[in-house]
Amino acid sequence: MLQPKRVKYRKMQKGSMRGQAHSGNTVVFGAFGLMAMENSFITDRQIEAARRAITRHIRRGGNVWIRIFPAKSITHKPAETRMGSGKGSPDHWVAVVKAGRVMFEMAGVDETVAKEAMRLAAMKLPISTKFVTKESGAAVGAV
Repeated sequence: MLQPKRVKYRKMQKGSMRGQAHSGNTVVFGAFGLMAMENSFITDRQIEAARRAITRHIRRGGNVWIRIFPAKSITHKPAETRMGSGKGSPDHWVAVVKAGRVMFEMAGVDETVAKEAMRLAAMKLPISTKFVTKESGAAVGAV
């Protein structure tokens, strides 16, 4: 699973996910991309499941770029624990994804294969997504 090698602080605040993505909202590395249409936390397991779905469908041909990284820790207290006694320990890692963010990119395959691979990846994610191409120039205003 993806997670940071080391962090300065183990426990993070929730923060807010309002608005749209101002960075990472265009296809840069590949020719095709999978864009988020709503805000969400994407866990490291969901990212890995989507990556596996893409690479299995394209049969290790072409290139795949993962444009999101789970750098935020989510904490949980143990079950049946009394209130108080501080914040729980880090449980898993998530990537904060805003609407308009390109999460995955692909190159080296034709559009029909890329579209199907991105559809399979989208099934593994908890948000609605959109298939975008480099020519479409999808940016924040296009969401």
